[in-house]
This record gives sequence, structure tokens and C-alpha cells, in this order.
Amino acid sequence: MPRPTAAQLAYGSATVIASTIAMLLLSQTSTGIGVAVISAAALLLGLLVAVTVPAPKRAARGARKSSAAALSEDAGAGAGARVPEPRTAEQLPAEAPVHH
Repeated sequence: MPRPTAAQLAYGSATVIASTIAMLLLSQTSTGIGVAVISAAALLLGLLVAVTVPAPKRAARGARKSSAAALSEDAGAGAGARVPEPRTAEQLPAEAPVHH
């Protein structure tokens, strides 16, 4: 399992604190068992919130792989095909003059 992100830790912690205070104030419990049950429920709720916060996508690594795959598919070649090298300025066709 990957490490939790800062956002997941922040949302989970804020949920535990806010839900514990809210449940203690609303229930007006004074027994140790009541406080323990509310604390356990708040911890479970905070864990649920932390797990459901979406993790950031690693788009940079996936984008490079998908663009290379798209280039090889566009070239009409199968698996293992070489991707053509980029052209230099000397290899590019000359531009037509623009008339205004």
C-alpha cells in the first residue's frame, strides 16, 4: 500500500478532531465507555475519509509512455517499431513566403 499523502493526512486528522468534538457535544456523555465509543467511531470515520481522498495522478510518467505508444501506432508499425528521430532545422522543408 502506498504512503498517505499530506492531503490524506490533513483531511483524516481534521475529520477525527471535528467529528469527535461534534459527537461529544451532541451526545453530552460523561462516562468513559461513551467517550471511548465516540473516539473509536471518530477514528474510523477519519480513516474512511483519508482512504477515500483521491491520490494525485502520476501523469508525467504515464503521458510519456502513452505518447510514445501513440507515435508508434500512428506510424502504422507493430510492436517493437522504432520511433523516428526528430528532424533538425536543416532537414525541415523550406517555408513558402507569406504575401500580405
